Amino acid sequence: MEKIKIGICGYGNLGKGIEKEIVKSEDMDFVAIFTRREPNILKTLTPVKVVSVNEIEKWTDKIDVMIMCGGSATDLPKQVPEVAKLYNTVDSFDTHAKIPDFYESVNKVALENDKTCVISGGWDPGMFSVIRTYANAILQNGKTYTFWGKGVSQGHSDAIRRINGVKNAIQYTIPIEDAMERVRSGEMPELSTKEKHLRECYVVVEEGANTDEIEKQIKEMPNYFIDYNTIVHFITEEELQKNHSKMSHGGFVIHSGETGDNNKQIMEFSLKLDSNPEFTASVLIALARATYRMNKEGRFGAKTILDIPPAYLSAKKAEELRKVLL
Repeated sequence: MEKIKIGICGYGNLGKGIEKEIVKSEDMDFVAIFTRREPNILKTLTPVKVVSVNEIEKWTDKIDVMIMCGGSATDLPKQVPEVAKLYNTVDSFDTHAKIPDFYESVNKVALENDKTCVISGGWDPGMFSVIRTYANAILQNGKTYTFWGKGVSQGHSDAIRRINGVKNAIQYTIPIEDAMERVRSGEMPELSTKEKHLRECYVVVEEGANTDEIEKQIKEMPNYFIDYNTIVHFITEEELQKNHSKMSHGGFVIHSGETGDNNKQIMEFSLKLDSNPEFTASVLIALARATYRMNKEGRFGAKTILDIPPAYLSAKKAEELRKVLL
């Protein structure tokens, strides 16, 4: 079996999740971790090679797909277009409002260098995007609603941690039950952002930090908190580690529509995740498989999960998919 050679760039929660899961993929070889930290002091879960990100250009003949594990707020917009000059890439960029611009920046570089780069993978954007597309295609006379949580949003937590004076932070996205029940009933209501979700933040600050200013920056942050009712709690590092160390998440996509003579039809897809980063990692591993296959076919440029045939994600052969899953 020809194995796909995988590297990962970044070693936070997502990178560790990929390291745990990739060893289960028989069609892949885990080659190296690239880090901004000192490679010699990085403690990994497996005996994989750890390399400085400054040497990333030296491994192009050893790696087929680079999985990018930085944060969406500042890392991925800068890193992915640079790495896409050298490698096929997969990332989990999740700032929905900025995906079109991110796509254009990656697509230009990928086309110029005959690379295939799958952007914005994971479960939302990602799997939920596929469900929304299917639902809108099948029930054209209807509305789609997405509810997230209750759970830890890695992207929003990372965005808070980038604020000056913040030492650590966790953000929970909480769906509003009344809104969900109205949708499930087939009502098809018009819901504002604030009517669908609440955002609750637990923040540890550096000594002497201005908590009023930090709270203001959180609540007014574009694309993350400004459109939501947001609650901010300031707590100790010990309390954060004791009560907010789990990375569970999940959510629902509900599409309510009508067919024929006003017959109500409701499609619902849900996820309940003990570990958000580990599940996201599993999606990115499947996307890396598809990335490799598309690149071999000469399908260059930036792609999203909507551009990928489902069979390309699976390690199973086509005849087995038809027999077992179709």
